[in-house]
Amino acid sequence: MKYLIRIFSAFFLTLTLLTAAGCASTPKTEGTGEYVDDSVVTTKVKAALVNDPNVSAAEVNVETFKGVVQLSGFVNSRADMNKAIELARGVKGVKSVKNDMRLK
Repeated sequence: MKYLIRIFSAFFLTLTLLTAAGCASTPKTEGTGEYVDDSVVTTKVKAALVNDPNVSAAEVNVETFKGVVQLSGFVNSRADMNKAIELARGVKGVKSVKNDMRLK
């Protein structure tokens, strides 16, 4: 009986540790909290783009990974590109902005 209790205890301890490790982040994956934070940052950047009349927000894609915002898509001018980058950098939680936007 003691032997079975030890086996079950070891199993549940291992399961608990693996579950906790699954929520942790690595350089290429996000933890649950980071994913939520990045979703909030993405939403705020998109809102900033939509609220600016000079930027065609419908044509700019926003993705965030660990606070790094990537802007992609097509814009009409270099000024629109710079404005989108400026707006993204102004959002709280943005660590840096990667520009993959292209001119039409």
